[in-house]
Amino acid sequence: MTVADVPGVKLAGLLFDAGTVNSPVLLQVGTPNAHKSDPNDPTLLSDVFFRIGGAETGRATTSLVVNADNAILDDIWAWRADHGTGVGWESNTADTGVIVNGDNVTAYGLFVEHYQKYEVMWNGNGGTDIFFQNEMPYDPPSQTDWMEAPGVDGWAAFKVANTVTSFNGYGMGSYSFFNQGVTIYAANAFEVPVTLQPASLSDLLTIFLNTSASGGILNVINGKGGSSTGANPDTPVTVVSYP
Repeated sequence: MTVADVPGVKLAGLLFDAGTVNSPVLLQVGTPNAHKSDPNDPTLLSDVFFRIGGAETGRATTSLVVNADNAILDDIWAWRADHGTGVGWESNTADTGVIVNGDNVTAYGLFVEHYQKYEVMWNGNGGTDIFFQNEMPYDPPSQTDWMEAPGVDGWAAFKVANTVTSFNGYGMGSYSFFNQGVTIYAANAFEVPVTLQPASLSDLLTIFLNTSASGGILNVINGKGGSSTGANPDTPVTVVSYP
């Protein structure tokens, strides 16, 4: 589904279920690089959900791409299935849950789970996220198969692009549980430009969900905040303010 560069669009109460043939994007709001919107009559997505696998084998490179400026995201759940039908690292493939390219986009409640690369990629300036819940993928078959870059274990759950000059995030959490019987690490749960204004992000946490597994998240944000691993399961590791 695509939404044109028009003001005042409201999408509510929708579920996008990926099909067996890979979709590049399940929902695209606005055209790339257009940066068009009416701040007094913005596009609203409310209670919009995405499912990759679970009901059947499904594939989609990205679930939601927001190109429009000033868009409002109110309760977005994007899920690469961790159980159900058609579930597996090579079966229900999906790179990223949400990509935000528009400026001044506000999200109230992002729930993005189990994608195979960045869960959320935020490229627009002036963005705000109020509450983010994430579980990293359960099923990387090896550390080699899940590397953001050479020497960088795993993928951050929430990545703010290095070109972004202003972003605010409040109450954001990322959890790990790797169930393939191998040790898997993510270097960071959150990665943001170090040049953001002080206290741009507030109340971040990670947690390791299983007492019997191994691996985990080594840092909350940008190498800061300590690790949540098999050494401290079920224990929140927090960063109150960053930078």
